[in-house]
Amino acid sequence: MSINDDDKPARKLAHEIGMDISMLSADELKARIALLEGEISRLNREITAKTSSRSAAESLFKN
Repeated sequence: MSINDDDKPARKLAHEIGMDISMLSADELKARIALLEGEISRLNREITAKTSSRSAAESLFKN
């Protein structure tokens, strides 16, 4: 039985706020930053969509 890195299941890339990051490599930290930046972008898009919808509704009822 071979014990290669390729044989190990890949660690799921997830991040919890406040989790211990001291054992992560620089590459793992960069990957988490990319993951979090993607999530920030997704949240900002949702805020924009909700703000646009609300503004449209408010405009409709003001007239």
